[in-house]
Amino acid sequence: MAAAPVFGFCLHYRSKGVAQQRWDILVDSSFRTWRGYSLVSPPKCGKRRTLVYAVNQDAEKSFKKTLEVDRLIDTLRVSNPGEEKIESATDILKAILRPVVDGVREVSWPPQNPEALKLMEEEVHKREREGQLDEGFLAEVNAQLRQATEDGDKPGLAAMLRKVLQLYASKFLGKRSYAYKGGEVLKAEKFLESIIEAPEESWNKLLIEGLNLVSPEELYTVIKKRIERVLIRTEGGSYQQRILTEYLKGIQLRTEGLVQALKGSQQ
Repeated sequence: MAAAPVFGFCLHYRSKGVAQQRWDILVDSSFRTWRGYSLVSPPKCGKRRTLVYAVNQDAEKSFKKTLEVDRLIDTLRVSNPGEEKIESATDILKAILRPVVDGVREVSWPPQNPEALKLMEEEVHKREREGQLDEGFLAEVNAQLRQATEDGDKPGLAAMLRKVLQLYASKFLGKRSYAYKGGEVLKAEKFLESIIEAPEESWNKLLIEGLNLVSPEELYTVIKKRIERVLIRTEGGSYQQRILTEYLKGIQLRTEGLVQALKGSQQ
């Protein structure tokens, strides 16, 4: 199965584990009709389905006790409308994409309204701070991206999903700085961090300017070190690990391509 390109590189998916999912955005007059089928998302709060078994009673009494407990919990939920709703991974993803799809008839990327992209970025950062962009969420985004890429008729949706992964990687990797050591600024590390935190569309400009101060080999060295740190600090084979490492590899691939282009133009 072909991997879906992300930010100029490829994300690789597990062949097993997360069931293939389809999330169709049905285009109506407001482009707001969503239909999601998720096998990896946590269940939404509704009627309680986990049985509470009473021990040391016969089957009939145990069953009646279970029903009583279930009814009590459901009653408490109804009487407490302020109880926080548990959002599924699909719910979180829809909330992130909502600023760029609400009120539009056709999905395009980048969005025509720059403010919509800013709101989307703010939503990603908010959800990340709240710890909601977990492994289940990343698995959901990967599944939707893979499906959108395979369908081939939703390039705008695929681009939005790639942007979500890019924002996640940028935010997560930007939490730690390795640019300072013993009171000194490590130029190559500082340069890499400036690229990590920048939008992908700004990479070329940053690289052209920065490679006058830092050599490509120095940049490749710190990228390799950062990848090694990610491998140590994340669970092996997780979506988080794959997304973060591929994001860093994407920076290196972009650098290599730019260096080759500049050499070709000088010949």
